[in-house]
Amino acid sequence: MKNGLYSIHITMGDGVKGRDSGVLILRDGVLLGGGPYFWSSGAYTVGEGTWKGHLVTNQHSPFADPFARPLFAGQEVASGFSGTFAGDTADVFGTVLVGTRSLSFRATLKWLAKA
Repeated sequence: MKNGLYSIHITMGDGVKGRDSGVLILRDGVLLGGGPYFWSSGAYTVGEGTWKGHLVTNQHSPFADPFARPLFAGQEVASGFSGTFAGDTADVFGTVLVGTRSLSFRATLKWLAKA
């Protein structure tokens, strides 16, 4: 994983309907990022074509749609992930702990610029 600004696209697993997109800055083992409703911070380590890490996610803005039901319901949640990378792209699989429930997710990242 090279340092920089990445786009991220997340889909939830375990039969849960949910997705999100945003940006992440990865720099020397630290990640920071967010999107229109959530922000995250965490850390990661890199191996030969693999990487893993953890992050904490918080909601910073309410959903505009009053009928939308946020998965995290305003709670701070912790996640762990592992995945692979090559060139300007990366894929991860992870688990997020929401209260006492764990949910799986997949994400794809694409490098956008130096940061």
